Amino acid sequence: MTERGQRMLKRTVHTSHQLSAESIAKDLQTSCGLQISTTTVCRELHGMGFHG
Repeated sequence: MTERGQRMLKRTVHTSHQLSAESIAKDLQTSCGLQISTTTVCRELHGMGFHG
């Protein structure tokens, strides 16, 4: 995942705290055209320090 993708992911999580990994992946796909799987979303969030 690129740095831009990570920034978009972090921004999405900060604005909507209760989204599932699947809905975050769909949101990133529609908003900025990133093709990202739910597994990648979980792994990246875990690496950023988000747990749960």
